[in-house]
This record gives sequence, structure tokens and C-alpha cells, in this order.
Amino acid sequence: MTPPVRAQQVQLRCDGTLLEARGSAEKKRTIDVLKVSLALSAEAATADGALGELQRRLAVVRQALQRLQVMELAVSSPSSWERPASPKRPAAVEANLQVSGELAPAQLQALVREVGALPGVRLNPVSPRADQAGDAAVRRQLLRLAYQDALLQARQLAEAIGLGMPTPLEVQIDGGFRPMLAKGMMADSAPPPFEAGELPPPMDRLDMQVRFCAR
Repeated sequence: MTPPVRAQQVQLRCDGTLLEARGSAEKKRTIDVLKVSLALSAEAATADGALGELQRRLAVVRQALQRLQVMELAVSSPSSWERPASPKRPAAVEANLQVSGELAPAQLQALVREVGALPGVRLNPVSPRADQAGDAAVRRQLLRLAYQDALLQARQLAEAIGLGMPTPLEVQIDGGFRPMLAKGMMADSAPPPFEAGELPPPMDRLDMQVRFCAR
């Protein structure tokens, strides 16, 4: 019988002083597409009525999104629930679903005005996304910048305590892509136009922790 394999741990050896530094780097990216999503709802006295109205509204929304050339269009399965009566509203059945896709930045204004104004639509914040073809090059750049940041900190610390040039022992990468969302893109937004150029750009961020040895 083969004995069980035991986990092995690499012991880092430092014949001097162990220093730790956390480096980070960020890079703004150009917006390539906008990830968009919306909630669609309808209500009626019965479940059949609510789902039927939801289906009719979905057809209108789908046509509007197709005119805007929305890509990767996806529609969730519908759900419904019975809303009890309240002093302000009678009892009813509410039905809803989610729609998502990708939109060219130039179509943001049309999305808000044309789709956001349709019955039962509530637009969610859009999420700018960069061109994925450049991800590898950006990651290499962030790795280099984050390490240089950590190395500079280690050199300054070593100098402050009277040590020589630190040498790297271990590098741990802690972070990757960090999405940033635009806010306020709802159907009841103010009259001024919505400009994609005013959205927070996609941001890539990378964090790493580096251990150095200095003597």
C-alpha cells in the first residue's frame, strides 16, 4: 500500500533581516462596451394576467434593444408573487424578470431615453468594460509596476534601518481586475444627456505582497 503523500512546505531562508512590503498598481482603460441590465415588471389580478403582460412588455423591450444593436442579449426566467392588499394598493400578482446585454458607448443616451421610459422598466447601473484583447499586456505592466512599488518600499525601509540592498524571497499576488460602476442611470434621471465619456473608466488594479531579505 502506497503511503499517503504529505504536504511539503518550502522554507524561506534569510540570513539577515526579513522585510515585507505591499505593492500596488492601477491603470485606467478605455471603454470598449457597456454591460447593461434592467429589471422588467408587470402586475395583474391573476398570475396568468401578470405573466401575459410581462411577456408583452418583454417583446417591446427586446425590439428596442435590438434597434440599439445590443449584443449578448440574455433574458432570465420570469418569477411571480402575490402582493397582499394594503391601504394604498389592492392585492395583485407581480411578475418580473431580468434582461442583460452589451451596448456600444455611443448608444447610452438612447438606452436611457428609449428603453428606460418603457412601462415596467427599471435600468440598473451600467458597467464600463475595456477591450479584453489588451488584458494580457496590461497585466504584465501592472505586475512590473506593483513589484517596483514594493521594491522601492523595501529599499527605503532597509536604508532607514541601516541595511543593504534587499533581495526578493517570495511574491504573492493578491488582486486582479476591479470593476467600477456608473451610478444614476435610472429611468427617472434628469433631462441633461447621458454621456458615456463621463462614466468612470474601467480600472485594472493589481496588489502583491513581497518578502525581501536584507543584511
